[in-house]
Amino acid sequence: MASLNVGNLGEYLREQRRNAQLSLRQLADAAGVSNPYLSQIERGLRKPSAEVLQQVAKALRISAETLYVRAGILDAERDLNEVETRAVILADPTLDERQKQVLLQIYESFRKENGFGSGEERASDADTTGAESADGDSETDSETDPRRTAG
Repeated sequence: MASLNVGNLGEYLREQRRNAQLSLRQLADAAGVSNPYLSQIERGLRKPSAEVLQQVAKALRISAETLYVRAGILDAERDLNEVETRAVILADPTLDERQKQVLLQIYESFRKENGFGSGEERASDADTTGAESADGDSETDSETDPRRTAG
């Protein structure tokens, strides 16, 4: 699987380089890496360090974080899961646009409720939120609302 990520990185880099209308040699010079090394990265034969990726990103004028994710350096599993979840909802041919938007809103509200934190934070937040909602339901007495009795 790691080789696929590196290959994906290489393909992405090649595409970005071509979009920038740079030759392999020009990008290597701008990034301060050797031409053969950059070629190996593009072909998926080498996994570059974060420093090299940062130099290449700077030379291409693109986000280094994007390259980190593609290289598997930055742990973006949760973010990728979010993107994939949204993509699956939007691509579902059995749902109309309104239904897709409603599902995305519900999904986003659950993510906000769970705090967007790490797995541990989300678990503790979910426990607290669950207790609060149970209490919140019992406190929703409209009879004790002073505005209701005054009107």
